[in-house]
Amino acid sequence: MELKSDTVLLYAHQFQPVMNSEKYPRTFHFPFSPGAVNDDRMQEHWQSLLEHELVITEKLDGENTCIKSDGVYARSHGAVNRNPWAKPIWEIWERIGRSLGDLHIFGENLYAVHSIEYQRLGHYFYVFSMRDGNTWLSWDMVCEYAQILELPVVPVINRGQFDAAGLQNLITQHQQSGSLLGGISEGVVCRRTAAFAEEEFSEAVLKFVRKNHVQTDEHWTRNWKKASLHAAVDPTGHGL
Repeated sequence: MELKSDTVLLYAHQFQPVMNSEKYPRTFHFPFSPGAVNDDRMQEHWQSLLEHELVITEKLDGENTCIKSDGVYARSHGAVNRNPWAKPIWEIWERIGRSLGDLHIFGENLYAVHSIEYQRLGHYFYVFSMRDGNTWLSWDMVCEYAQILELPVVPVINRGQFDAAGLQNLITQHQQSGSLLGGISEGVVCRRTAAFAEEEFSEAVLKFVRKNHVQTDEHWTRNWKKASLHAAVDPTGHGL
């Protein structure tokens, strides 16, 4: 998909049929991810990822959210997300949603505090991926679209090609340093910078998650807390 102008981005898709795509796929863990639990999937052949240029981004602690032409969805796409903490995402949808066509924008909704209360949170929604039909867009295209749509992307830790030891050291250093948004780090996500097909997802995107990362309980939806925004330098490079 070629990005030609703001007008092409926002309106060309509306003349294409909208596909009933599935929800965001389950991301496999690295075998050395301490946060994997019994029902999580491990990618034992993770080193094949090292054959590609990678972008290493921070895994944020929020609600996996999709913005597409017919509404805002959480992890399940069975029904739109009408929870009160989805309010700022619907405000984004009102601005851009009807023009998206087949483009699905995936990001982290941080309006409600989950396990981590970020100290330098600049936005309530951070984009981490986009899908057009059966194709997951390249990272460069994700960033370009996000900038045109005036949406921040998740914090980038590093980008390049890595060997196994170098990648694991990078992850360890980041986890020790803490989140680029302030506070502890939930983990990292490593993905190919190039575009890839839906069927390649389990090999093209992997995650490392901290131990005991799920600390909310069944009462969270009744007692949730709104996150505070702070004026700070945006580590994504897409500050608004």
